[in-house]
Amino acid sequence: MKRIVFFGGLLAACLLLSADILAQRGNTRRNNTRGRTTNARRTQPRQQAVAAPAVVDTPQISAAQKAMNEPDTLPIAPVVASRRPTSTVEGNLILDKTPLQYDHLRIDDQVYKQIVWREINIKEKMNLPFRYEATEDNGSQKFFNILLRHIKEGDITAFSNVNDRFTQPLKTEEIASMLMGKKYIVQVPDLAKDPDMSKGITKDSLIRDEFNENTIIAYRVKEEIIFDRETSRMHFRILGIAPVRAALNDDGSFRDSYTLFWLYYPELRSVLAKYEAYNPKNMGVRMSWEEIFEARYFSSYIVKSTINNPFDRPLAAFISDPLQRLLEGDNIKETIFNWEQNQWSY
Repeated sequence: MKRIVFFGGLLAACLLLSADILAQRGNTRRNNTRGRTTNARRTQPRQQAVAAPAVVDTPQISAAQKAMNEPDTLPIAPVVASRRPTSTVEGNLILDKTPLQYDHLRIDDQVYKQIVWREINIKEKMNLPFRYEATEDNGSQKFFNILLRHIKEGDITAFSNVNDRFTQPLKTEEIASMLMGKKYIVQVPDLAKDPDMSKGITKDSLIRDEFNENTIIAYRVKEEIIFDRETSRMHFRILGIAPVRAALNDDGSFRDSYTLFWLYYPELRSVLAKYEAYNPKNMGVRMSWEEIFEARYFSSYIVKSTINNPFDRPLAAFISDPLQRLLEGDNIKETIFNWEQNQWSY
């Protein structure tokens, strides 16, 4: 009986000891798990909250505003070539000429020199070729359109009218703004969204003046007149050509005139040699524009000269009567002619 009690007590003590060991192992495992979780949380970087992208309203650009930002172009009609021969005569009707070189003039042989400014009024009968408005395979034959086309293509350079010494080149955009004025946007009713205009919905509209070719009324020519003793002759050398535009009042009446830009004529000769001028008598015998200027086949009157002009003023600055200005221009021509004639003895 005593053995049974002893073994029973020993068994109970073993069971309690085993339960205590198991409990301690469980606590140790839980503490280790908590430590690993805490360390894992500490080693992971904190993730910052990412803000949602803000929605930006892009302003809508109208077609008028896009056209406002585009660079200006010169008002030139595109060249449309004929798909069939326009003449029964065999050969190339588009000229491909090279102008002749000028005679070399030495400054030591220059015994007389004057500079004159002439004006070619294209309303005069002899100057009507400047207004020829036909279109051929090489484009419009109007003289001003020929100049604009080659300014746009970069063959010639236009210079500002601030002076006639070719000091300030002009860009194509500046010439276009000079011819058509500046662009501006106005608000007009939007009939597509508001047919009866009851809601007051408007849209942008681009306003731009159209260029009127008929406002080009003359061409100003600056030239040197030099007597060369080596060849014993008087040389007329054109330096520059400037279109003259009429400034009109609101009712269309004439107010004033001004030069648009200057073109350096020696640079322009190769371009003018490729275009034929209008011949009202015989279209089969036509001169190039370069030959027109070299042969002086135009009518003009002097508006300024270096003869007795120490203050560098045009005739209009001190002669108010137009008829008297014409007579003074004839006196200048006669003065130059008489100087040349006085070099000879008969």
